[in-house]
Amino acid sequence: MTSAPDPTAPLAAGEGRSRDDRPLAAAAWMCGALCCFSAMAVSGREAAAELDTFELMFYRSVIGAVVVIGALIFAGKMREVRARRLGLHLGRNIAHFAGQNLWFLSVTLLPLAQVFAYEFTNPLWVAMLAPLLLGERFRWSRLGAAAIGFTGILVVAQPWQAGGAVGGFGIGQLAALGAALGFAFTVMSTKVLGRTESTASILFFMTVMQAAMGLVCAGWDGDMAFPAATLPWVVLVAFCGLGAHFCVTTALSKAPASIVSPMEFARLPMIAVVGMLMYGEPLEWSLVAGAALVLGGNFLNLRAERRRAAG
Repeated sequence: MTSAPDPTAPLAAGEGRSRDDRPLAAAAWMCGALCCFSAMAVSGREAAAELDTFELMFYRSVIGAVVVIGALIFAGKMREVRARRLGLHLGRNIAHFAGQNLWFLSVTLLPLAQVFAYEFTNPLWVAMLAPLLLGERFRWSRLGAAAIGFTGILVVAQPWQAGGAVGGFGIGQLAALGAALGFAFTVMSTKVLGRTESTASILFFMTVMQAAMGLVCAGWDGDMAFPAATLPWVVLVAFCGLGAHFCVTTALSKAPASIVSPMEFARLPMIAVVGMLMYGEPLEWSLVAGAALVLGGNFLNLRAERRRAAG
């Protein structure tokens, strides 16, 4: 959930073989990613009992910075960190910081499965905005896929309804959609940064800048809380976020994105089960039908892109 995976994650033994040879290994790593994503949603909701989203992001980013800097030093990659294109780094991290804060807010206000359904509009936002912001060629297939996906969001949100576990459109739904849009801008800016900047630089500035943003936003009123009771949940948020990216990246080293990406859609039924077991959240027909449309729009877009790449 979240931002683009870390392409510097090491390949497993057997590096150099065709990625297409190991789809089962990719599936196993994606199972790990799905568990991390679900655990991050649960731990974020539990940590919110003591912390606001800015405080949560500050502590998460500090832990992430320690881990990332330690890993870069251990791997001898700190020399790859360059203070170039700081403006684009800053813009990327503002988008990700805003998106992540909105995501943590939405998991405290909405059923977890609904949050993930909104989050899956992220690729559709990218498909629609990339021609405008990245100069990519406009394609009608992307427009059609986005239309299907956003129809699904209307089915999930049911803005014509006044209330209910799923129906209605309020601050929680706006936060979830805002998070997806923030993640879309993160993906696009990461794509631009990746043309000239190393992943070491991207990760370094991500954790350091977002820790600074969290400190400013959480401490502006002078009443910043330390997560004494929820510290284990905060640590789990940080490590699950890093673990999810590592698992996705490793999966991509075992099989191409056209195989790995659809596996990520299993996050939705998994978090729905977690929500039912842990919080008694019901599975309403509108959520199931709307989520199917969102995933269908993503699948059609992925299929069209795969055909263009093959042709």
